[in-house]
Amino acid sequence: MKNVGLFFGTFNPIHLGHLVIAQYLAEFTEMDEVWFVVTPKSPFKMKKTLLDNNHRYQMVFEAIKDYPKLKVNTIEFKLPQPNYTINTLVHLEEKYGEDHSFSLIMGSDNLQHFHKWKNYEAILENYSIYVYPRITEKVENPFLEHPKVHMTEAPIMEISSTFIRKARKDGKDVRAMLPEAVWIYMDEMNFYE
Repeated sequence: MKNVGLFFGTFNPIHLGHLVIAQYLAEFTEMDEVWFVVTPKSPFKMKKTLLDNNHRYQMVFEAIKDYPKLKVNTIEFKLPQPNYTINTLVHLEEKYGEDHSFSLIMGSDNLQHFHKWKNYEAILENYSIYVYPRITEKVENPFLEHPKVHMTEAPIMEISSTFIRKARKDGKDVRAMLPEAVWIYMDEMNFYE
């Protein structure tokens, strides 16, 4: 049975923060692999700055191609929109469930809003959640006490895709925050300028 951590996101663009967290979890938890599940459209995010699905997939692919424990998955591209995590999990179980077990990866900031997720109780009942730290105000969170929720010691990476897009639009050099292959792809395509 392969233990797979699911790292959901628009990855618009994927950056070193995503890579560090994913690789940390693949190396320092019982996960055998981390799958980047590229989300076409989040029910919580506006779409105007969202690059085409295939471009975001390609940037993730470029970023992780030298990391054998990291994979990219496009299952959500084929699901009705807006898509919810619970639906994706059902589809992943149908496709891979016989020899894969899945857990979720999320930032502590997302855990704050987890009770707003569709069918969050079913997710908690059936899947472990690995939480990476963010610099946020310490707020009481009832989910932290849940036996399926695991806080990790992943490095705190306060880089955001939003920051990168804005800085790039303002003409700033953001190369150091991105895997080299992602920077090259982004620059060639003139993304976020």
